[in-house]
Amino acid sequence: MMAMLDTPVFVVTTQIDGHPSGCLVAFGTQTSVQPPSFMVGLPLDDPIHQVASKSDSLAVHVLPRGRHVLAELFGRHPDHQADPFAHCAWRGGPLGMPILDDAAAWFVGRTLSRSEVADHVAYLLEPVAVWAPEGSEELLYLSDLDDIGPGQEAPPPRLYNGDRAEAARKYGMRFTLDVP
Repeated sequence: MMAMLDTPVFVVTTQIDGHPSGCLVAFGTQTSVQPPSFMVGLPLDDPIHQVASKSDSLAVHVLPRGRHVLAELFGRHPDHQADPFAHCAWRGGPLGMPILDDAAAWFVGRTLSRSEVADHVAYLLEPVAVWAPEGSEELLYLSDLDDIGPGQEAPPPRLYNGDRAEAARKYGMRFTLDVP
């Protein structure tokens, strides 16, 4: 059953002392609507864990479906020494967090707690700044990364085409917060 679960691709970024760090994560979910909160799991063996453990904030990005290269850049094995920030467009955002220019949407969250869970650390975040476009863009999912190799065509469209019925919006979370 676990292999059947498919989630959007999340890229988490953070920084400490002007040194950005980031990685592709497979575990992320909304945990509360009021107050808003989100939990993301960072791998213990990834360098981002060391940086995030010293930072008070994280930025969580979702990627549009066409950004496989960006996902792969942040999804490299931790032993690979390439700096993904040297190969993508980004800027400093709220609370000094690195924001990826090609993200479909993002939020910056203040870390409320950290809990070690198996080979990950679960970060509970309180969103303090959010950017999401008014229209919806089809997102990149983890299964999209497994299906595409060099020179292959993109997989067929998902059953969900990104159109949202008004009734479905009541379950979504859209909020805007100002950074103090």
